[in-house]
Amino acid sequence: MAELSNLAPPVERACWHPVARSDALAAAAPVAASLMGEDLALWRDASGAVHAFADHCPHRGARLSMGRVVDDVLECPYHGWRFAGDARCVAIPALPAFTPPEGHRACAYLASEWAGLVWVRLDVAGAIVPPSQASATIAAAETDAQLRKLVVGPYDVAASAPRIVENFLDLSHFGLVHEGWLGDRQHLAMNAYRVETRADGTLCALDCRAWQPQSNRLSSEGSEVAYGYEVPTAPLVPFNAVLTKAPEAMAEHAPGGYRDVIALFVCPLTQETSRVWFRMALTDFESNEDEIAAFQHTIFTQDQPVLESQRPKLLPITDAAPVRELHSAADRMSSAYRRLLRERGITFGVC
Repeated sequence: MAELSNLAPPVERACWHPVARSDALAAAAPVAASLMGEDLALWRDASGAVHAFADHCPHRGARLSMGRVVDDVLECPYHGWRFAGDARCVAIPALPAFTPPEGHRACAYLASEWAGLVWVRLDVAGAIVPPSQASATIAAAETDAQLRKLVVGPYDVAASAPRIVENFLDLSHFGLVHEGWLGDRQHLAMNAYRVETRADGTLCALDCRAWQPQSNRLSSEGSEVAYGYEVPTAPLVPFNAVLTKAPEAMAEHAPGGYRDVIALFVCPLTQETSRVWFRMALTDFESNEDEIAAFQHTIFTQDQPVLESQRPKLLPITDAAPVRELHSAADRMSSAYRRLLRERGITFGVC
């Protein structure tokens, strides 16, 4: 049973969160996942649709993720109770002539697939907007045949989800944490970029520029890179972000206009731990997937020990926070992100 302090608050329960890679779900076996202190059993039916149940059989409490998918239903590993996609119990092997009543159900959540991941919404009531409507930038990248799509991750990180997103939105650490890859110590000065909020609520950082010795795996020399950052609006909790980058040196590889679109998707496992994926939409069709993943792995594993070292682990956004963190003009996007969290009523992973 999850600790009460780790259970999802109402705002976060009413939004979509990533919980697993789509390609992790086979047709015959459920997959265990976790979201904000709640254990999940994910499974795929014969039509390919994904379902998310609480990982708890209502009969005697066994983990449904230890069971199997058979005859298009999820079977509990303990007594074989079988649950259809709508969570109804449709068979009890010990009583083959018995028709389970309507109240014999597993606990089902909303599940969807988008951008190579499985998404879950814990609150099943109210208006349901699919996660695919959260970001026009990601939606455009997903349908752009000139961009190659792949998922990198997961990474389990001992840091709160908001801390991880704030790091993703931060340019000023490149020359230190990613020295020799995304920056160097001779180019630490930042230009005066702009922050704005669009009419749909998307938070944006515009006109960001950074000099990078290797902006991506195919770069052979340093160049200035134009960055744009976004934190998507509802229906996603703002534990996700997207950047668009356009290195000048890559023009030769994509004469029609080069850009990378990289989305950060964070699953808050508990208040202080998270699971991270990157959805990459790239012009690079030359590298194999292992090479692309290795580059992204290098970058994120340079961030990870710094993220895990931060104290407090929860992101301070209120006057009641145990510490007061200082800010400068270089932090205008992260400061705006903290205001967004307050305005959205986010309480998970913050203090």
